[in-house]
Amino acid sequence: MPPATPAEPLIRPAEPGDADVLHRFIVELAEAERFPGEVTARPRDVAGALFGPRPVAEAVIAEAGGLPAGFALFYPTYSTIVGRPGIHLEDLYVRPEHRGGGLGRRLLGHLARLAVERGCGRLEWWVLRTNDPALRFYRRLHARGLDEIEVMRLDGEALRGLAAATDASGGCGP
Repeated sequence: MPPATPAEPLIRPAEPGDADVLHRFIVELAEAERFPGEVTARPRDVAGALFGPRPVAEAVIAEAGGLPAGFALFYPTYSTIVGRPGIHLEDLYVRPEHRGGGLGRRLLGHLARLAVERGCGRLEWWVLRTNDPALRFYRRLHARGLDEIEVMRLDGEALRGLAAATDASGGCGP
């Protein structure tokens, strides 16, 4: 990607010193989406997930005028059906004052380019059904909703109960 001019937004990989900015963006995103409950992640959690001894995700920062304006946080997936890796976009956020200028499209385009370069078969993400502006934006990019899957989750007591009832050892992850 050619270097950005001062007026042109820059998208760069997140660095360890960006953990506080990323955390602030995560909180802003949760507030903007009216996410029920409190964001319990802390900057140190974000730093550990991205830059710790066993990173589980990556992030890119979008800068406008030399200041952070948005981010995308993502992690690898694998499809047994396609037989190839994929990328799951966990969070995409552009600050309100930078929306409408193509920054969100550039962030998604950056991830699409990474997916192609990495031989991925998919770039996927979840979006709240109530987030009409995001749904319209994604549809303009020709993203499609999936009718064939239902997102399922075990957490809290249900997660602990199943874990306690299962005779298996080992931690989360490899």
